[in-house]
Amino acid sequence: MALNVVTVAVRKPEAVNLILGQAHFIKTVEDLHEALVTAVPNIAFGLGFCESSGSCLIRWSGTDQELIELARVNAQAIGAGHSFLILLGNCYPINVLPVVRQVPEVCHIYCATANPIEVVLAETDQGRGILGVVDGLKPKGIEQEADVAARKALLRQFGYKL
Repeated sequence: MALNVVTVAVRKPEAVNLILGQAHFIKTVEDLHEALVTAVPNIAFGLGFCESSGSCLIRWSGTDQELIELARVNAQAIGAGHSFLILLGNCYPINVLPVVRQVPEVCHIYCATANPIEVVLAETDQGRGILGVVDGLKPKGIEQEADVAARKALLRQFGYKL
């Protein structure tokens, strides 16, 4: 059996955050939807889930048509069994990660980011599996005192620190 390593870049607008994970059951779509809408009132999201048995369809849900379409297209491009992709429009992953992790079907979260990502996949005759992700760019240097001050100011601007 041949093994190929391939990468798929997730396509999304710069301002859109995402969560990429793996789950294990078709009811994941409805359970993730319920968790997300319960966590953040008026949340805008799109969800794509790669079913890996039976019909092997891209299952989907969401509250924002553009994000739903992007999630479906990206989930199909990734094509890894039982993987899910949530695209977030008006909140950050930090606002929903705890409830996403609490969904009983969720096995693993690969990343939660607004950065450009590439999904690294193993592809065999049977299908695809996620090996990992390339999240953003590689470091350009080491944080200096001015960078520390800017980081702390940004966190306070977002309201995450007092």
